[in-house]
Amino acid sequence: MVPLSVLDLAPIVQGGDAAQAFRNTLDLARHAERLGYRRYWLAEHHGMPGIASAATAVVIGHVAAGTATIRVGAGGIMLPNHAPLVIAEQFGTLASLFPGRIDLGLGRAPGSDQATIRALRRSPAAAESFPQDVVELMGYFRPADPGQAVRAVPGAGLEVPVWILGSSLFGAQLAAALGLPYAFASHFAPAALFPALELYRAQFRPSERLARPYVMLGVNVFAADTGGSAARLFTSLQQAFVNLRRGHPAPLPPPDDTLEERLTPTDRAGIAEMLACSVVGAPDAVRRGLEAFVARTRADELMLTSQIYDPAARVRSYELTAGVWPPAS
Repeated sequence: MVPLSVLDLAPIVQGGDAAQAFRNTLDLARHAERLGYRRYWLAEHHGMPGIASAATAVVIGHVAAGTATIRVGAGGIMLPNHAPLVIAEQFGTLASLFPGRIDLGLGRAPGSDQATIRALRRSPAAAESFPQDVVELMGYFRPADPGQAVRAVPGAGLEVPVWILGSSLFGAQLAAALGLPYAFASHFAPAALFPALELYRAQFRPSERLARPYVMLGVNVFAADTGGSAARLFTSLQQAFVNLRRGHPAPLPPPDDTLEERLTPTDRAGIAEMLACSVVGAPDAVRRGLEAFVARTRADELMLTSQIYDPAARVRSYELTAGVWPPAS
């Protein structure tokens, strides 16, 4: 079986706050470590009322300090928001504090709107230099040359695995050209999944970091003791996507048994499109769904995300999934 990992947006639930979200994140990370999940990644978003992981490197440090063996990383850092040197220093610091456990996934999207980009003091055109910024950032992790004018301290000479994140052909092409592992955001933007996989695998160039293509795919997983209970948990994410598409992002809402009757045809079409890579059900149904997804995509690793309102039900979802998924060899 391919390994399973966790993507956590540190959800702020309706009626909750960021402090509670961070406690829930650490609790889930400790369970994920015990259950055998390979990685625990957090994502950078700004100005989102339902996402607490804006200061992503800080939250990674919080999770890594509270766990012992699981890899912890960014899925991802939105590099257009930052100077490459700053990210090299941040992740060099994390890698020095937690040797052999830190991953750095890099994305090209801003993770915010135009007003927030301006507040971050970055140009909206910063994304155009993403390939050059990735190369510059990786350069800071190489051993510093004598007399090198700019170096990352800490950072230089450290082993920090770098991933390219994406939801389009652009990221696939860049990951292939640089010989880097590729993580596709199929959990919310699956439209270009198969063309991106084909391009990445066909154009991949081996590098000192990676000898052959390696793909990790995002999947929404909602597991519960019964299919009906899982479907009910799923309504929180469905509501969140409807709110986002309508331009009204909000804290993660509780499940809603009346959601289906309130959805418009446009809502249903949007949910079907954006959340197509979702597996919802009792444990055996989840196992079959994940097996079918791996068979279709030939994924090397799956990154599961579960935007579940009740933190205990979220932990339970990961427990049930791990229980029906044999450990990777």
